[in-house]
Amino acid sequence: MPGSGGMDVKLIGVKKIPLIKEGDDVADIILKAMKSEGLKIQEGDIFVVAETAVSKSEGNMIKLADVRPSKLAFELSEKTRKKPEIVEAIIQESNEIIKVGPDFIISETKHGFVCANAGIDESNVDEGFATPMPVDPDESACDIRAKLEASAGTEVAVIISDTQGRAFREGAVGTAIGVSGMKALWDRRGETDLYSRELETTKIAVADELASASSIVMGQADEGVPVVIIRGVEYFKTLQDNSSTVKPLLRPKKYDVFR
Repeated sequence: MPGSGGMDVKLIGVKKIPLIKEGDDVADIILKAMKSEGLKIQEGDIFVVAETAVSKSEGNMIKLADVRPSKLAFELSEKTRKKPEIVEAIIQESNEIIKVGPDFIISETKHGFVCANAGIDESNVDEGFATPMPVDPDESACDIRAKLEASAGTEVAVIISDTQGRAFREGAVGTAIGVSGMKALWDRRGETDLYSRELETTKIAVADELASASSIVMGQADEGVPVVIIRGVEYFKTLQDNSSTVKPLLRPKKYDVFR
């Protein structure tokens, strides 16, 4: 961890989370599950919540039988071997289709994220349905944080995480798509390194680091642990920010040399 100084960080999976359905209060479910497991919120706890759970609770689901594929969807379906209904859902959730591969579509989502398949997920959801990303992941994170803090009487942070790939790397990792209570990007320019040289370009994507760490416990298949508490992050106070969003992590298009 950046600036860790040997800090002892704990990753705690909240295991007694039931299958989330529309209308569920995610914060209330977290609190009840923690109580049943004998867990109490501590100051500086960082809650990482899987975006699928949030989308389900908000009723943000796509019934594929109701999707009517466009001509473009059928064309991209031929290229990607994806179902036309899923391709159309990807198109509808995107600002721009960037690249098309043998089994994926890279797009810019309505949120501004560049990722595969607009972040639409068919796993951990009922047959015939798919879950897009939450409409406003930052707002979702803020709502959950407010309820957790009100219950515990102490300050925490919430990260909404998604599983995404990366340019030039195989495999998927946890990625932050919504943040509340802490800065998503740690700007360390002006600090000095071990040899007293001033840092000129160093910015740390701490929200992504924490989301990725939590995915070790959360899993990316059928582990059923949609909430992870990260405890013992010493730099929490340094990064604490009640007006934070995930936006600082998004590289402006003019600087995106991969497009």
